[in-house]
Amino acid sequence: SPIWKKSVVFILEDDAQNGPDHVDAHRSIAFVAGGFVKRNFVDHTMYSTSGLLRTIELILGLKPMSQYDAAATPLWRCFNKQADLSGFTSLEPGVDINQKNVAVNRNSKRSSLLNLTRPDEIDDLIFSEIVWQTVRGETSVMPAPRRGAFVRAGKPGMTDDDDDD
Repeated sequence: SPIWKKSVVFILEDDAQNGPDHVDAHRSIAFVAGGFVKRNFVDHTMYSTSGLLRTIELILGLKPMSQYDAAATPLWRCFNKQADLSGFTSLEPGVDINQKNVAVNRNSKRSSLLNLTRPDEIDDLIFSEIVWQTVRGETSVMPAPRRGAFVRAGKPGMTDDDDDD
């Protein structure tokens, strides 16, 4: 594209829906594409959605919208100082995206009872278990959600009463 050198595209999963994985129940994937984005690079830094917003704000020269994006780590490791204008070869999908799963089993029956017509109408844990067992096997046991907290420790011995700021 003629605007490739001046563009960046951020792709972020909208809502992890409390689905557990081996790290955290709220983890999502994100992709970044553009002329200044590093090629063949996977960044394992823990970023948040606020970090992605902070990156966009920095690129556009905008002030942070809140304390959350102001304090967030921007995705600076994903970018080069020079644009890479070389082409790339797209890959054909390895799966037929038009193929439908028409299996009838315990979880397909459970799914048919869920109200998927409106957001947040279903129990996240039930839905996550259905997805887990569809991928891992009907009798597999879904792990309990793991939650992580990202906090900064205060000065040793400091209490909330000592903080006048």
